[in-house]
Amino acid sequence: MGKLRELLNDMDGGNCALPLALEAMGERWSFMILRAAFNGVHHFEEFQQELNIARNILSNRLSRLVDHGIMAREVMAEDRRKVRYQLTEKGIELLPAMIALRQWGEKWGAGVPSTPVLVDARDEQPIGPVTLTAHDGRVIGYKELLWKHRAELQPLGQARVRGEGAMAPPVAAE
Repeated sequence: MGKLRELLNDMDGGNCALPLALEAMGERWSFMILRAAFNGVHHFEEFQQELNIARNILSNRLSRLVDHGIMAREVMAEDRRKVRYQLTEKGIELLPAMIALRQWGEKWGAGVPSTPVLVDARDEQPIGPVTLTAHDGRVIGYKELLWKHRAELQPLGQARVRGEGAMAPPVAAE
């Protein structure tokens, strides 16, 4: 009997939300638009100027982000020709993914820390790395993960004990 793993050919998101998330976000420009929105950019002209993006590509990506509920489009009452784009709650929840990608890029891409530095508003100190945490807050790594069918999940304390505390090998390592 083989190890359980994700259905890797599930491209419509029936059993995994990753394909749906990638469909909503698309490609590089969508992430760059989101980064601009997180930095306070709200208007079409501002996005175009800040990102140096072609109007047709910007229009397409903004429409896609609005269609997927990541950004909201509001026509300004004082000037009906002007439109304001605002992150929705759904869009704001992409912040940890955006930060994780930035941190990964700092480590493996550019090799140098980005500037400006994102800090905690209370202490004005740099934020820590985005990590995976277990249900109890423990930081866990790749080798401490395994896949289970949702129907196999049991309440805490009733889960099977793994042999002598050994962790399952990573499922994708075959």
